[in-house]
Amino acid sequence: MTYSIVARDQKNGALGVAVQSHYFSVGSVVTWARSGVGAVATQSMVEMSYGPLGLELMSAGKTAKESLDSLLKSDEKAETRQVAMVDSKGNVSVHTGSRCTPFAGHSIGEQFSCQANLMRNDTIWGQMEKAFLEHSDLELPERLLFTLEAAEAAGGDIRGKQSAAILVVSPGVFANPWTGRIMELRVEDSLEPLPELRRLIKMRRGYDWAERGDELLSSGNLEEASMAFSNASKLAPDNEEIRYWVGVSFSGSSSTDKQAEGRAMLKELFAKNKDWIQVTRGLFETGYLAKKDSAISDLIL
Repeated sequence: MTYSIVARDQKNGALGVAVQSHYFSVGSVVTWARSGVGAVATQSMVEMSYGPLGLELMSAGKTAKESLDSLLKSDEKAETRQVAMVDSKGNVSVHTGSRCTPFAGHSIGEQFSCQANLMRNDTIWGQMEKAFLEHSDLELPERLLFTLEAAEAAGGDIRGKQSAAILVVSPGVFANPWTGRIMELRVEDSLEPLPELRRLIKMRRGYDWAERGDELLSSGNLEEASMAFSNASKLAPDNEEIRYWVGVSFSGSSSTDKQAEGRAMLKELFAKNKDWIQVTRGLFETGYLAKKDSAISDLIL
């Protein structure tokens, strides 16, 4: 009993599913996706096999509708289920069984579907569709989150709220089903799962920028690297992990200005939390940082 959305991003082909419910660890049950294949939300008297089996059928070339229809035919309790699927081409199929607990229903749009059951009223899925369409300028994870927030604002799960999850995968096909995950976040138990999910998405974006900055710095693109690291710090200003690796990256730069900036960041962090000194010593000892070439080795003496 929950509300969810499955969607394909028409701009870049990313596939995603997001959910919120008054249920512990809803993401471990409802959300399924595989890069280059599709996404599935299986809910209402959940039969989890719709997730992996639906993805297997879509990976074999079946459309979302063909995959869902095939699984429903063999399910004796199909009328108790609510399941939605979207495939890599944007085909969408959804089933809301006649025995789903009211209020229950769904809205299908172009390359997305919003579905809900055991809701406070019958406006939820319509408000979700409206929010998803209104935020078409955003990247898929943020767009999915706004859709969940619209459902909650419209009344949400009549039991309340407890957990939320988001899973977004790339459009590319990979040999391994676990490869190509752009974002996978879960709030297992919280009084405010959606605000917490928003915080985690922001944190994930911060780490993404930090990783991008490291790549740019390694290639010698100092200006763009600085911009990427700046974005990372803005998104997660209180995160010591990100600040540490930005400082380490800058200290390894060929630019003396960047080295000085990195040293200053690490010196401030070491004064605040001496555990990072021990972390740095460990990186030197194992060779992940070359002590003879480092501009910060004297900071841990």
